[in-house]
Amino acid sequence: MRSLDAYLQAVGPNALGVYADQEGYWQNLDDTSWARIRNELLDPDWAHVSLADASGRENRYQVDYRGRPPSDVVFPDAPGVVSVVSFWLPTEFLEEHGPGRVRELALELATPLPFCSGHAGLAFNCDISMLGVKQEVLKHGFRYPGMDIPGLDMATLRIGTKIREISWQTFLGQPVLGELGGATGLRSRLSSPGTTVQEMEGERAVITLGRWPEAGDMEQGNTLPAYRELARVLEPWLYRGPAPRTSEETRRWERRFLD
Repeated sequence: MRSLDAYLQAVGPNALGVYADQEGYWQNLDDTSWARIRNELLDPDWAHVSLADASGRENRYQVDYRGRPPSDVVFPDAPGVVSVVSFWLPTEFLEEHGPGRVRELALELATPLPFCSGHAGLAFNCDISMLGVKQEVLKHGFRYPGMDIPGLDMATLRIGTKIREISWQTFLGQPVLGELGGATGLRSRLSSPGTTVQEMEGERAVITLGRWPEAGDMEQGNTLPAYRELARVLEPWLYRGPAPRTSEETRRWERRFLD
């Protein structure tokens, strides 16, 4: 709830205008639905909340929270099931307010959350399940490795304490940060210019790769060496989709900073 309030304060109360009801249909947000959503988020068992852009034409702003079910019995084949939350911003927000404000906001969103890992950076925000979208986005994803592809796999069901993505900002909690020797141990392994490791309360840290997030461009030789260095350091803890459910294309994309 604290993270959602920080997000709404940053983007304005009118940025989000619709929510997904229990049947998955989009409904307009009003005072009554906001009260119901806040009650659901505070439910001690679990919650699933999706909020989206008021415009209805572009997915500029979005909040998606999928709470971990109260029992692993719901997902017997996914013992590493966790809760996950995502917050979307349009690139116009980055351009208008600058990378410093986005970094600050990412920290505001992350600080109240008991995370094992997280990330903030550029991404293809789209419905990956629509026909032909996955193939088109992957084509661009291989060229621009700094762009994340949310929804490419079902990592949120099985990720456990592993790390899903290397990004402009990579948030680390326990147990991975402890196994790296804490923020000090992690800092000693990174030497790329512009890379910083900032300690956070609760034995957590955030690694930031330069002042601005970068997409990279493999065709122009911009291979994002700082991202590759961090990927090599974190490789033992990176999440990889299980075979045979993970396609060869997806597996190649997962290893784009390592191969």
